[in-house]
Amino acid sequence: MKVASRQRLNAKTIRNMKPEDRAKLFNDLRSELLKLQTQRERGTLDNPGRVRAIRRAIARILTIMNEEARKTIKASE
Repeated sequence: MKVASRQRLNAKTIRNMKPEDRAKLFNDLRSELLKLQTQRERGTLDNPGRVRAIRRAIARILTIMNEEARKTIKASE
């Protein structure tokens, strides 16, 4: 799954996703990042800026997942 073909991955878009969709997107981005890192090591990477964009999208997803986990813990206290 290419993120470029999807709508822009800003925090609002990620927050509106279902948790299952967010986890699937996270896994897809991690696998794409691994492929790009392999291409970078081989010297066949076409778009080096893509690595940065994916790393930032992964960070956004993790941040939102952690925020929601903290809300759940706080609500259960």
